[in-house]
Amino acid sequence: MSTETENKEILRGGQFLVKDTDCNEIFTPEDFTEEQQMMKDSVMEFVDREIWPNKEEFEKKNYALTEEIMRKAGELGFLGVAVPEEFEGLGMGFVSTMLVCDYISGATGSIATAFGAHTGIGTMPILLYGTEKQKKKYIPKLATGEWFGAYCLTEPDAGSDANSGKTKAVLSEDGKSYKISGQKMWISNAGFANLFVVFARIEDDKNITGFIVENDPENGITFGEEEKKLGIHASSTRQVFFNETVVPVENMLSERGNGFKIAMNALNVGRIKLAAASLDAQRRVTDLATKYANDRVQFKTPIAKFGAIKAKLANMATSAWVGESASYRAAKNIQDRIDIRVANGESHEAAELKSFEEYAIECSILKVACSEDIQNCSDEGIQIYGGMGFSADTPMESAWRDARIARIYEGTNEINRMLSVGMLVKKAMKGHVDLLGPAMKVADELTGIPSMETPDYSETLSEEKAMIAKLKKVFLMVAGSAVQKFGPQLEEHQQLLLAASDILIEVYMAESAILRAEKNAKKNGAESQKYEIAMAKLYLYNAVDTITMKAKEGIVSFAEGDEQRMMLMGLKRFTKYHNQPNVVELRTMIAEKLTAENKYCF
Repeated sequence: MSTETENKEILRGGQFLVKDTDCNEIFTPEDFTEEQQMMKDSVMEFVDREIWPNKEEFEKKNYALTEEIMRKAGELGFLGVAVPEEFEGLGMGFVSTMLVCDYISGATGSIATAFGAHTGIGTMPILLYGTEKQKKKYIPKLATGEWFGAYCLTEPDAGSDANSGKTKAVLSEDGKSYKISGQKMWISNAGFANLFVVFARIEDDKNITGFIVENDPENGITFGEEEKKLGIHASSTRQVFFNETVVPVENMLSERGNGFKIAMNALNVGRIKLAAASLDAQRRVTDLATKYANDRVQFKTPIAKFGAIKAKLANMATSAWVGESASYRAAKNIQDRIDIRVANGESHEAAELKSFEEYAIECSILKVACSEDIQNCSDEGIQIYGGMGFSADTPMESAWRDARIARIYEGTNEINRMLSVGMLVKKAMKGHVDLLGPAMKVADELTGIPSMETPDYSETLSEEKAMIAKLKKVFLMVAGSAVQKFGPQLEEHQQLLLAASDILIEVYMAESAILRAEKNAKKNGAESQKYEIAMAKLYLYNAVDTITMKAKEGIVSFAEGDEQRMMLMGLKRFTKYHNQPNVVELRTMIAEKLTAENKYCF
């Protein structure tokens, strides 16, 4: 662990809302080490050589090609980035894990899904919860691509309510094995998996239990046909049926009844990695849209010269850059927390589990934001291509279809929105994040006389940072009042939770962008970062609009009379710029940089 990591105070999960963050304390992609940069280049070269030229084959549902590409990825070490060297992995940190997931996922959702399912929910539960014997037996095969893994949690009647599964595990009379019987659905990699992490209920246990099950068709394991899906056509997705499948007792994962906890913690990791898996797809879509806009001539003019197209390109590039900023910020927070726990004597497995759990709020925020950004980005990509965008002969159509699943994976975005606010409130009740103190200060501020002084905003991004501080007050005002009014019953008011979560998401994403732009401007000079500063400003401007709308929705729905009037006045005060940015100028500046470079260049 570096002295820098040891000496700086790392914000706990959710504390970004109530504590200021120094821009020099966040990690950005500009901070990649030489080793990470080499890994990035290696993955990009692999994708451009092996995956991108075969896009048409993936759309033809060539499952064998997906398996072949995955095997090659294993030979190059990409499947074992997060696996310790003792189990045939590369033993790299979480930022490197995110980086590989990011850049290997951009060319097609089929490989993104196969890679994510195998390295994440197929491998990590065994690595984090398995016994030493289980890890030695299975992890090296999974890390090298000799074997592939799948994760059997979802059932016809158990989706978001994962703990309601009906698959049964019955102990044999001699106590040496369990017989598993049940039906699992939407199982990624099912068609070529050698190993399943299966969740089943023992007797009438409150919680499910995890098992490691080897794929043996002679042991009561059968499969449904490949599912017909909107997108990710070459990702093998099948139902898996277990009919008294015999599993040795030593293949129980962790302990009896711990399956729900395993499943939830696996989802925390999966959520932030899904955010990463949405990033390079945005870069590639923006890249292709930029090239097409430069080449496509209408009215004797490249369409890239039209303001309407410039607005689209600028928004697409901005979302990609902001998502990247927030994702790597959180990834480094997680890695630093792991390093500190290991240095304090915890096992690496325990350190990882606790650190992912620590930043579960950020993981949910990123999953929602980045999955929706790639959907919007690909949708605008189709629009820029016009009629050609609707054709399967161009890559935009498949990009849009592949993007759609990201809002459902790893818990739907609705579930993740409610979780992010719910987890924050629970952290506050446990004293891990002081929401009450800051919320009371905001309440006092509402009744006070606002300052009439004009602040000095001469320093780069100083007004934007002041706006972020005010937007945090909006969340504290709305969420604080809602908690006070509804208490533990707040979780029953789902529409209020959804509105509050959108405020939370926009604050985190906008702050991450501003801190990245500020850090690099201080380091390299504001002029060298003028396009990045423009993207940070543009994102914040749009975030302010979203937050205003969502906060107003909440306020008028649960407050009345004087309380409502006071909160609406506070909302107006907390969302007011002193100097409004020239939004058209910002978009034009970003788009013209893209079209001049003829690629995504940030």
